[in-house]
Amino acid sequence: MPVKNRFAELLPEITAWRRDFHEHPELLYDVHRTAGRVAELLRGFGCDEVVEGVGQTGVVGVIRGKTDSKGRVVGLRADMDALPIIEQTGLDYASRTPGKMHACGHDGHTAMLLGAAKYLAETRNFDGTAVVIFQPAEEGGGGGDAMVRDGLVTRWNIQEFYGMHNMPGMPVGSFSIKPGAMMAAADQFDIIVTGKGGHAAKPHECIDTTLTAAQIIVALQSIVSRNIDPLKNAVVSVCVVSTDSTAHNVIPQVVKLKGTARSLDPAVRDQLQEGITRVATNIAAAMGATAQVDYQRGYPVTMNDEEATVWAADVARDIAGDVNLSMQPMMGGEDFSYMLNEKPGAYIFVGNGDTAMVHHPAYNFNDDAIPAGSSWYAGMVEARMPAA
Repeated sequence: MPVKNRFAELLPEITAWRRDFHEHPELLYDVHRTAGRVAELLRGFGCDEVVEGVGQTGVVGVIRGKTDSKGRVVGLRADMDALPIIEQTGLDYASRTPGKMHACGHDGHTAMLLGAAKYLAETRNFDGTAVVIFQPAEEGGGGGDAMVRDGLVTRWNIQEFYGMHNMPGMPVGSFSIKPGAMMAAADQFDIIVTGKGGHAAKPHECIDTTLTAAQIIVALQSIVSRNIDPLKNAVVSVCVVSTDSTAHNVIPQVVKLKGTARSLDPAVRDQLQEGITRVATNIAAAMGATAQVDYQRGYPVTMNDEEATVWAADVARDIAGDVNLSMQPMMGGEDFSYMLNEKPGAYIFVGNGDTAMVHHPAYNFNDDAIPAGSSWYAGMVEARMPAA
């Protein structure tokens, strides 16, 4: 079964929304223009309820089906925020805001869900209630958590959640999904190494924090290679090294390290936290220095429900003819996980074609993916709440 014909008709309109969002990227919770436009469109579609300011700047639209015999409620989610990246696409609709761009395709996700909302409001060919969710601050701000904490589930009695992300490298309009752990828990850590600064020509009078920090950086890699079950997934990356001196001839008093730890299993997550703390503090002590470790847990594992994965794949198969069910989990993080922690659901990838990877300054969402994505969003509502 191809994409729904209505989305082929709506493609120019949905594309125009997407490119408008692309021209006006906003970061984290500061998505006031985007959210305002989303709310305006939802009201224009005739949604039964449109609520702004959920989880600070999130928008929720409610669309009731022709019937509601079972009290079913399905939530569909898209993210709205951009990234602090300087765009290098050369597009005529490139970002008008220096230093900000939609480098992850959230403009496309928002537009596809808006297209689905318009279709569902027109047809209402389902038995229950569809809740369309437009979330801020996916890129590190925990907007999904903020919306859940603001009563997203209880206020609208949402019973299932479905979300989607585009994926460069997959054929346009194709789908990939897997049950279980789909994306990683994304934690971060700060390590402050304190020693005794001094003249670089007299290291014997100092406690060398740079050498200590270097030893810690190397040793942290032994956690994954030596402490974690080799059949399980984990990543530890130190990404920032900074000191309190910029001189060539000064051993600094303090060195700061920043990094991330990724895992797909709660027990492995615990091992990473314990291991990073143990390795840093003990190596520092062995060098005569001290290390203060601040480990912060971020987004949880994005865990697809087994049954919901089957349902999501069935809808995708109807659209694309086939679905990749054997994709490998990804070590990137995704705060749709907070919604999946509350209720069962699934997260799926839709192909973006041969484009630059997400978070790259040359990336652009492929508008040719819109009909497939909008069809999947709408199809999940019609499949999970078939008309009575």
